[in-house]
Amino acid sequence: MTKSISELLDTAGGQAVAVVRGIEDEQLGGRTPCSEYDVRALVNHLTQVIVQFQALGAKRDADFTQTPDEVGRGADWRERFEQETRRLVEVWAEPGAEEGTTGAMHFPARTVGHMVLGDLAVHAWDLARATGRDLVIDPAVLAEVTAAYEGLAPTARQAGVLGEPVEVPADAPEQDRLLGTLGRDPHWRP
Repeated sequence: MTKSISELLDTAGGQAVAVVRGIEDEQLGGRTPCSEYDVRALVNHLTQVIVQFQALGAKRDADFTQTPDEVGRGADWRERFEQETRRLVEVWAEPGAEEGTTGAMHFPARTVGHMVLGDLAVHAWDLARATGRDLVIDPAVLAEVTAAYEGLAPTARQAGVLGEPVEVPADAPEQDRLLGTLGRDPHWRP
């Protein structure tokens, strides 16, 4: 049986919240597998993604033009991240959230849900790796994101949202292959 986007987001969100809660303040300036972001900027970016995809899940317009400094708003940024992640799951659990289209590009709502699911799962991996930890993406989330990004990756790469793929062996674990598809070196270390 296919899981709903909200169920998958709940699982991926739980993993992301655990990673974010484990980030020490002195790690915020550290490098990440996303070369354009340090840890602080990636937490801010992921929080923005979560908030904007709440709007998209509710069939409202999103605004990605500015990334607020959530980490700079005070010591409770980890708690706010958890609250926004919980809201994301709630919005996508509403009846009709996965139906129709959403966003300015009028993508199918489930496709938009896959986008935020991928960001949540992979950026949690990025943050875990950047802070010296490993994250094994939940198997159901991994399977869903892998299947979705077979179709999404070329378009996302063309739009400049993804980097060039990183070559990994064909017999590598599924998580490594997904990370390579999304422009990550699965063996990256800080």
